[in-house]
Amino acid sequence: MNVVLAAEESAGLQILRALAARKDHVVAVLTTPPKSNSTRVSLWNAAQELGFETLPAEQVKSSTLAERLRSQGVDIFLNVHSLYIIHQEVLRAPKLGAFNLHPGPLPRYAGLNVVSWAIFRGELEHGVTVHRIDAEIDAGPIAYQSRFPITADDTGLSLSLKSVREGILLMLRLLETATSAPESIPSIPQDLALREYFGREVPEQGRISWEWPAAKVVNFVRACDYFPFPSPWGEPRSRVGVQDFALVRASRTGLACGVCPGTVGESMNSGVYVACRDEWVLASKVHFEGKYLPAQDVLRPGDRLTESIS
Repeated sequence: MNVVLAAEESAGLQILRALAARKDHVVAVLTTPPKSNSTRVSLWNAAQELGFETLPAEQVKSSTLAERLRSQGVDIFLNVHSLYIIHQEVLRAPKLGAFNLHPGPLPRYAGLNVVSWAIFRGELEHGVTVHRIDAEIDAGPIAYQSRFPITADDTGLSLSLKSVREGILLMLRLLETATSAPESIPSIPQDLALREYFGREVPEQGRISWEWPAAKVVNFVRACDYFPFPSPWGEPRSRVGVQDFALVRASRTGLACGVCPGTVGESMNSGVYVACRDEWVLASKVHFEGKYLPAQDVLRPGDRLTESIS
């Protein structure tokens, strides 16, 4: 099986290693070259260490890549978390087509940062999808899809890791079918009437509204939580007095409150209570003046939290 891989991030690295273990012929790996001063493990370096040719990721936008794929008899093109729009000639070049691993259940969660959106919206399950790539983003026929529960403890990071694990299994399933019975690769059209597309926007520009129900506040904090890695949504912001801070850990208490939303209540070793529209939430960690601190070190009983203006 002659494979071209366009990939980024941990998911791409895992697919690369799986391809090497399967003994597929990897014609080329398209990814972002590492910065000269970077100490992080990079897909580019890993591919070179495995003896695979590496090309800058943006080459997928050029029709000249299509000529190369045809001349080298590429069977399948895999796209894993690479965000460049692929040239139509490149998509047509592989014998079996081009497939994308999308970290969400299509068609309902197309586009960007869908893991965060699913948590923020209070979904009880999520999914990953392997689909054929066509002209419209995340709209091609579905080959394989897997669904799994979202727990109350899931964060943006933990749900992303679940999505990667499930996605790797689907990609390996695709490769197995492509090798043994390529005519059996499913191609299920999406019901585009159910499609939702998410862009780079962040709910409320990243600001917490204490008028929200407690569930929505906590879901927003969880959706933004990719610690220790950067969050695509940043950190959910609020304000105490004239100073902004970010709320980075919070949980529901189930305790009804009858005070003004944003009021800071009881302080304890595990954090401080903050009033939402319907119940108290327990704020346990904040990011304040460049430091991650216990919430009780910054928020005092009787404080009134308001919406950040930044």
